[in-house]
Amino acid sequence: MNKINTHKDVFTIRFATRNDVALIMHFIKGIAKYEHMEDELTASEHSLEVSLFDKEQAEVLIGEENGEAVGFALFFQSYSTFKSRANIFLEDLFIDEPYRNKGYGKLLLSYLGQIALKREAKRLEWLCLDWNTPSIEFYKKMGAKPLDEWTIFRVSGNYLKSLANVYKL
Repeated sequence: MNKINTHKDVFTIRFATRNDVALIMHFIKGIAKYEHMEDELTASEHSLEVSLFDKEQAEVLIGEENGEAVGFALFFQSYSTFKSRANIFLEDLFIDEPYRNKGYGKLLLSYLGQIALKREAKRLEWLCLDWNTPSIEFYKKMGAKPLDEWTIFRVSGNYLKSLANVYKL
């Protein structure tokens, strides 16, 4: 656990445990609401527990103010063939609304940067919705550069099933 003293509060960062699944779900619901994507949320506490703690597909940092969980960062390992190195991909960063503008998002990102360097990653990357101007400005202030020359592609649902059926194993 990493403790950071702010003016009157103590902010700590720790790795999530299996006991935090309901808390992680709370933060994911908060993101879905903030991003107006609640209708796309299909995760459940059970699916989170399996993917995070049984299959170890991602990791979660929990940020706490004076012992109360106020935010999280969910990340996983990605890979760069050009760098021949694993990197860190931040899937979600979220701070509950009453705790925003206290620097906690910046502290979580900084801690994740420390993890990336410790693991010898060359990159820390994430996506941000185009309309999310407050987050875009926040990320730019942190030194992040938007990659405007890249287009994200996604195949899902029935299209993913059709693609998978092109070649039979």
